[in-house]
Amino acid sequence: MRPLTEDETRLFFEKLAKFIGENIKVLVDRPDDPYCFRLHRERVYYVSEQTMKRAGNISRDNLISLGTCMGKFTKTKKFHLHITALDYLAPYAKAKMWLKPSSEQQFLYGHNVCKGGLGRISENVEKYSGVVIYSMNDLPLGFGTAAKSTADCRHVDPSTLVCFNQGDIGEFVRSEASLT
Repeated sequence: MRPLTEDETRLFFEKLAKFIGENIKVLVDRPDDPYCFRLHRERVYYVSEQTMKRAGNISRDNLISLGTCMGKFTKTKKFHLHITALDYLAPYAKAKMWLKPSSEQQFLYGHNVCKGGLGRISENVEKYSGVVIYSMNDLPLGFGTAAKSTADCRHVDPSTLVCFNQGDIGEFVRSEASLT
């Protein structure tokens, strides 16, 4: 368990900024308890400083997890967000999409979102920006990348993809053995 290097911090914050913008400050500077990001076995964890100090007594080999896993660095040093980060992305998301009840299940099976399944979309969503996907009841279902901007979504065919799925809450069931 160690702090992130400058390059790792840059890559991680660029990915977070894609979804929550300047609200990264809210995650780090919390009024209740200071939180930080730590790297352990190529995974980035969001953990309170108090918990981090207590975990210092445990050897690295015996430490399995610490705090909330935000994502991991691949072998090529790219950062991938995990679905466990959804609880921290959803309240601060810049761009949001709401799915119709008929297309929620398809999204939760890992499929991309088509225009026909889109219920609402927030204003000023740019193409290839990070979006958080919600049900019509405002339950966060996952996150992805917008395939079309808000203006483009209004004029496309119902079978056109509007969002690429990057992570959804159905991933817990589909990848139960490999999520660590």
